[in-house]
Amino acid sequence: MSVTDTTSGLTLNQILANSSKTTTTSTTDGLAAATGSATGNKALGKDAFLQLLVTQLKNQNPLSPQDNGAFVAQLAQFSSLEGITKLNDSVTSLSSSYKSSQALQASSLVGRSVVAQTGSAYVDTTKSLTGTAVIPASVAGATVTINDKDGKTVKTIDLGSQSAGNATFVWDGTDSSGAKVDPGTYTFKASASIDNTTTDLVTYLPATVNSVTLSQTGGEMMLNLAGLGAVALSKVQTIGL
Repeated sequence: MSVTDTTSGLTLNQILANSSKTTTTSTTDGLAAATGSATGNKALGKDAFLQLLVTQLKNQNPLSPQDNGAFVAQLAQFSSLEGITKLNDSVTSLSSSYKSSQALQASSLVGRSVVAQTGSAYVDTTKSLTGTAVIPASVAGATVTINDKDGKTVKTIDLGSQSAGNATFVWDGTDSSGAKVDPGTYTFKASASIDNTTTDLVTYLPATVNSVTLSQTGGEMMLNLAGLGAVALSKVQTIGL
């Protein structure tokens, strides 16, 4: 029996060199195929990452294998990627639950009366309006000036001397002559002399919630108040019936 030499005179070094070239090409093609099939036009996920790792193991050069430390580092990256993916899923679930809770809360506010930090209010002058002025320090005197929608002064309420805190005032819907005024939007400007300087004060006034606007980006809930427009929920002091 005869044996035919198929190496055509190639040396062992040449054979190994050709094997290395073939392995390198195979590895590159395998990784490219794995990347293309696993990812397509999408972001690289944990499944694609694992597929690339397995492909790298299958196609590594047997004469120059991948360092063990490099594989351990890649496995650690894979573990971190899987943890981040689970964390993202949990955050997404919590966000969805929060939005549902916020929507339920918003529906319960519609039609209710609130007291919000604002300088104007829609007033039904057949009823009395009760507001609050915030006094930052003890003052000898404070006033609340009520103007109509045209800026004309309707009435001025004298609060007298006040200590630091909240000063309550009541408007019965009449002008300075005692006549009833028409319902509508009125502005309330509270002021006091502090350190010989006239200082504007923060006022809290009642209003009715007509509707609620929910932020799609996780921002603050906005209450649409009758005659006032949108007011942030954080500016609401009291929620009534």
